[in-house]
Amino acid sequence: MITLTLLHPVQSIPVQNWTFASESVIRIGRSTENNVILYSAVVSRHHVELRRHGDEWEVVSLGANGTYLEGKRITQAPVVDGMIIRLASSGPQIQIRMGATESKSRQNTVAGKQSSPKTEGQSKDKDTFIDPSFYEGKDTSQSKEKLLNKL
Repeated sequence: MITLTLLHPVQSIPVQNWTFASESVIRIGRSTENNVILYSAVVSRHHVELRRHGDEWEVVSLGANGTYLEGKRITQAPVVDGMIIRLASSGPQIQIRMGATESKSRQNTVAGKQSSPKTEGQSKDKDTFIDPSFYEGKDTSQSKEKLLNKL
């Protein structure tokens, strides 16, 4: 089992979780064909893949704006439990957790709203709109309310 957590850019607190139980490839990007959809101008349509090789996973960057690990641009890297990748140099941060997770981690959380995951182990909502001001350190309280009203 693998859990991906979108982190708040300033406070590094969880914004949304996706849990996958049986997938061998997890795709992240703007395209609706991905397992995790992030609507952000700096995220490519097909930005990054997580690929399973036996019991191990690797991160493979596909996006034009790159994928970053500890501030360094990577093309691929082995997944380590708890690692945080950034999509583009100033884009969304995603924490990767391996193995069994607490039941609350399996819930999909969007700005305080919760929904139950699907029976296959993947969270119900897979797409997330990311307001550009979210990554510029601006007060997002009004943007957050607009986003919640759209949900």
